[in-house]
Amino acid sequence: MNIKDAHGPLKGLRVLDLTRVLAGPTCTQMLGDLGAEVIKIERPGAGDDTRGFAPPVMPGTEESAYFIGVNRNKRSVTLDIATKEGQAIAKQLLADTDILVENFKVGALAKYGLGYEQLHEEFPGLIYCSITGFGQTGPYAPRPGYDSLIQGMGGVMSLTGEPDGLPQKVGVPVADLFAGLYGCIGILAALRHREKTGQGQQVDIGMLDTHVAWLANQGMNFLATRENPARLGNQHPNIVPYQVFPTEDGYMVLSVGNDATFKRFCDAFGLEALLADPRFATNPARVANRQLVTDTLTPVMKTHPTDWWVEKLEALKIGCGPINTLKQVFDDPHVKARGMEVQMKHSSGAEVTVIANPVRLSETPADYRIPPPLLGEHTSEVLQDLLGIDNKTFESLKKKGII
Repeated sequence: MNIKDAHGPLKGLRVLDLTRVLAGPTCTQMLGDLGAEVIKIERPGAGDDTRGFAPPVMPGTEESAYFIGVNRNKRSVTLDIATKEGQAIAKQLLADTDILVENFKVGALAKYGLGYEQLHEEFPGLIYCSITGFGQTGPYAPRPGYDSLIQGMGGVMSLTGEPDGLPQKVGVPVADLFAGLYGCIGILAALRHREKTGQGQQVDIGMLDTHVAWLANQGMNFLATRENPARLGNQHPNIVPYQVFPTEDGYMVLSVGNDATFKRFCDAFGLEALLADPRFATNPARVANRQLVTDTLTPVMKTHPTDWWVEKLEALKIGCGPINTLKQVFDDPHVKARGMEVQMKHSSGAEVTVIANPVRLSETPADYRIPPPLLGEHTSEVLQDLLGIDNKTFESLKKKGII
């Protein structure tokens, strides 16, 4: 398995990955990036749904960009766990597995003898992470969960968009991503518990739970007032001015975080008179007079292009920045300096570019040792080399469509 080639704090841990699409694969890719050996179980002949989420396809391959993005540092094994033979092989793999991650509907794996209660008895040290739309309990537990559905039910869409416009979802699938990352956090905590006690446990991640958890200041604003926060477009609910402004040649973000910063801004650009006006003097007053502040500063910001403002404001240590396209993001010198693009040699022979892991560990950095796999690429390696399944049995399993 060449796991000796792994680096990172999770080296030596094995993960059985029974996930697909985004939330689960995000979790298991993070574990793999940090050194864990991840064995991804996929349906024979079909695989992870996201293999077909195209266009676009990664150049030189037949894989979708979507799949490539969250499946590095994993070995792909095709296995039909709906069959007795497939379940037996899964149990063989679990004998040396530390972590199982799954995102089946609640109760679905129990039909195959692979539910948490069933496995906990046989493998008491196993950490079993379940990522579902609504968690393992509660009235919605049986429902399927989808990112846009969770964004709607979780409240963020009611907060996103222009005041008089439609509610808007976030432009990337944040409900899936947060669920995957919270799953990883839960697994790491469970590993620490196991170190002390030898006992595994279930990590129950519901996408709606994690979505409610990251409502953050807006969620707390509601709990403090019991009033629904209004949609404010690109403005901040608690700080003004902290928003998008038009400039002479486009748009930019101005982030004035406190009164001292607002004073520097006014002093630098001939707006000292505003400091004597009680409607502008403090942040609470500016929040109460949000539209007046916006209307007053908009013509000022339009007098110069974005680059001029960014240069001047950065010199004053005032938060600001352009609104970049993705091309501008990946061309940005800071993004390049931080190495946020990584090239990997795909098994198709092509070189694929992936987005780097943002966790920077000084002693045990993330590593990129296994490119996103072809469907079933490692079935023989895992089943024959690792489990010792002989050629005759292996070929029989193939003929039956179990692998």
